[in-house]
Amino acid sequence: MTTAPNVRFLDRNTPPHVSTLILLAGVSALNMSIFLPSLNNMALYYDADYGVMQLAVSAYLAATAILQVGVGPLSDRYGRRPVVMAGLAIFTLASIGCLFAPTVGIFLAFRMLQAVVASGMVLSRAIVRDIFPPAESASMLGWVTMGIALVPMVGPMAGGILDQAFGWQASFAFLVFAGLAVMALCWVDLGETVSGEGVSFARQLRTYPELLSSPRFWGYAGCAALGSGAFFALLGGASFVSDKVYGLSPLWTGIALGSPAVGYALGNGLSGRYSTSVGINRMALAGTLTAAAGMAVSLVVTLAGVDHPIAFFGFCTFLGLGNGLMLPNATAGSLSVRPELAGTASGLGGAIMIGGGAVLSALAGALLTEQTGTIPLQIIMLMTSVGAAICILLVIRRERRLGL
Repeated sequence: MTTAPNVRFLDRNTPPHVSTLILLAGVSALNMSIFLPSLNNMALYYDADYGVMQLAVSAYLAATAILQVGVGPLSDRYGRRPVVMAGLAIFTLASIGCLFAPTVGIFLAFRMLQAVVASGMVLSRAIVRDIFPPAESASMLGWVTMGIALVPMVGPMAGGILDQAFGWQASFAFLVFAGLAVMALCWVDLGETVSGEGVSFARQLRTYPELLSSPRFWGYAGCAALGSGAFFALLGGASFVSDKVYGLSPLWTGIALGSPAVGYALGNGLSGRYSTSVGINRMALAGTLTAAAGMAVSLVVTLAGVDHPIAFFGFCTFLGLGNGLMLPNATAGSLSVRPELAGTASGLGGAIMIGGGAVLSALAGALLTEQTGTIPLQIIMLMTSVGAAICILLVIRRERRLGL
């Protein structure tokens, strides 16, 4: 399809409106970031070490990666709508569990269950690919993820305000409300975009080798995983850096965490505007180089003795800008390898991305101390950004060699 689909808002007999896709993916982003300014207070509440409490980030990302492997095939077989509705229902119940958990162990168990909301992020991408061809889907994903970028921009700020006003539990009360609201919206607007009866599991298994053996798929997936991995490393270490290194309050931690989201929103806007005309490979390469350059300058500035939160978080804006340019285009590339398995490709690509993020988030939390300051985190973000650039360069080199 090369033209915009016939969409009627709040009519589930047509494909969903773009605002529904934004909110569907946005609630997943919100769940990942809103409580970050509260991690230290949560550790105090449960009398737990920061490293244990940080599992709410790293272990959550690992659970998300595992779940995404199953979400895609299920949606290719049974359709996007039932998988989305089930995921939102479980997420809302899990959020209630987090809100009232009496011990850190029970809290972390419910936190892992919250990971089912990742189905919204996976399937919002797959739905876009169901409707649009590759170049147009990259552009549409740019607009969708620009809207999503507003969530991590305001989410930590909102979480910091809620923490200072009502305590850390208020963030999870807000997640309960968000889950119910988005579930109601999807009930009335999310029309099914998988044609017929879907793709059977047997047929999916027969076509997996072509997807998994594709250098293009792994190049795009590696680019997305490493590029976004820098951001996940930041998520894992930002609360420690803000509190222990810079002595920021939860409110200012939330504001500082909004800096990469500012760049991310701008980058996604540029993707939405230029991906169709410039091409997904060149846009992805521009994004990885932007992120790598920003992280390189950040590290040099810190090594030169400039140790200030504005310097550290300010350069993270370039990380966000680079991801905003790279991620929609790398995602569109990975989904275009086997269009009929868009859900599976989205789930597998997302699992690779989130799984790598979980490792990098945990690594950042383990390496950071008050003595090391921000340097280990900056090195991780620089190395992963460079790795992402190498992945997309390999894709470009292969396409030129094959004359694609």
